[in-house]
Amino acid sequence: MLNLASELTIHTMISICFATNNKNKLEEVRSKVGSEFVILSLEDIGCFEELPETQPTIEGNSAQKARFVAEKYHIDCFADDTGLEVDALHGAPGVYSARYAGPACLPEANTQKLLKEMQGIENRSAGFKTCITLILGGKERTFFGEIKGSILTEKHGEKGFGYDPVFQPEGYTISFAEMGMEEKNIISHRGIAVAKLIAHLKSL
Repeated sequence: MLNLASELTIHTMISICFATNNKNKLEEVRSKVGSEFVILSLEDIGCFEELPETQPTIEGNSAQKARFVAEKYHIDCFADDTGLEVDALHGAPGVYSARYAGPACLPEANTQKLLKEMQGIENRSAGFKTCITLILGGKERTFFGEIKGSILTEKHGEKGFGYDPVFQPEGYTISFAEMGMEEKNIISHRGIAVAKLIAHLKSL
């Protein structure tokens, strides 16, 4: 049986939906948020459809997804979009990072295409950018996170997801896929953006 303090804590916690179908992203954010907020999944709110991502920028896609969920399901939510920008590829794959190898959005195919495109290229500089759009109480805010690094010549590590096995953050000798989630969350583009989101929620 809950005591009064526990009941008050539960009732005052903020419940908010993370508008993503990517379970890896959901797990990352929940691990960073901890028990301070209740992060609902799309499944939790009864949303089983693909979210629209038809904008030419990560900022546009982030806002489009958040607005779709907020308007259709009448719930406070946030959505993110991330792009891997490779200098030698003139910023590609960028906003098309998740669909780089085609509309199936297969991470392994995307990674293999990137490695093929980078064969023989000396300049391996790249960066990840994340934009989070929060819609809370009808008000919209955006939070950004960015990290620089380089593209490896082959995959390293089994952790993480997406391009993590071929991205080595600046100042490190291992890939994102060789890091534990806690370590990655401290320095990653998404971790930085989420930290800004959490700081904002705490300030309310």
